[in-house]
Amino acid sequence: MTKRQSPFPSARADAEIAERGEETAQTRSPAFRLAFNDEDFMLRDDLRPVRLQLELLKPELLLKEQKIRSTIAIFGSARICDPATAEARLAAAETAARADPGDGDLAETVAIARRRLANARYYAEARRLGQIASAATTAAAEWDFVVLTGGGPGIMEAANRGAADVNAKSIGLNIVLPHEQAPNPYVTPELSFRFHYFALRKMHFLNRAKALVCFPGGFGTLDEMFEAATLMQTGKIKPIPFLLFGKEYWERILNLDAMVNEGMIDANDKAIFQYVETAEEAWHHIARFWGL
Repeated sequence: MTKRQSPFPSARADAEIAERGEETAQTRSPAFRLAFNDEDFMLRDDLRPVRLQLELLKPELLLKEQKIRSTIAIFGSARICDPATAEARLAAAETAARADPGDGDLAETVAIARRRLANARYYAEARRLGQIASAATTAAAEWDFVVLTGGGPGIMEAANRGAADVNAKSIGLNIVLPHEQAPNPYVTPELSFRFHYFALRKMHFLNRAKALVCFPGGFGTLDEMFEAATLMQTGKIKPIPFLLFGKEYWERILNLDAMVNEGMIDANDKAIFQYVETAEEAWHHIARFWGL
């Protein structure tokens, strides 16, 4: 069945028509511009509700056009690098420290570099999980279990890279920050989005998610993690696999037992999360939950 053609001109056609005609004092006035084609008007503070709606709608429409039915949302630090890079940085830090053994700052830099090399295993696991999940993706009519990340470096890059390794689509949800943040090169270009509002970005993280996977991370990872946990705890979203990668890290960062003992959460709220250590273990939880 062919799509019914509207009898009205498209917005693009009207925008082109609006550029024609004689220029006068009236047509030069900002008031005369088409509202949707007036950048100054669209960026006014009063138009924030409209921009919020657009930021909700644009990714939703494009994801539908790309036939993305479900995703696996993968969170984690932008600062975790691949093992080869971590080894090179440690070697450079150790060389600098040997040249000036009395410099305490250099010694601290070496200690941090060693921790980052240890944490580089999470990059490898995120990449492997991207490969495994993407290999299970179906594309007969719609795509399932599509890797979705924040689109940046670190763990995000690793997961998108894993999808690219098996020639699968993956999604990146970048956000405008005071410091430049470019999308990593492994995100599918047609699925590389950019947000102004954190709230709308987090909504799209969860909208199609069939699993949430949190690798070690900082404030941003914790923000995304606890918003999802709150929605699950309060029944705003249905339970899905919520996996925390690296039990040793998360048990040092999150003292859930203390929250239970203080009466701040129920003991059964701890069951929202499951700890995993490998990509294969993570996929086992996801596949078992969805009966794959």
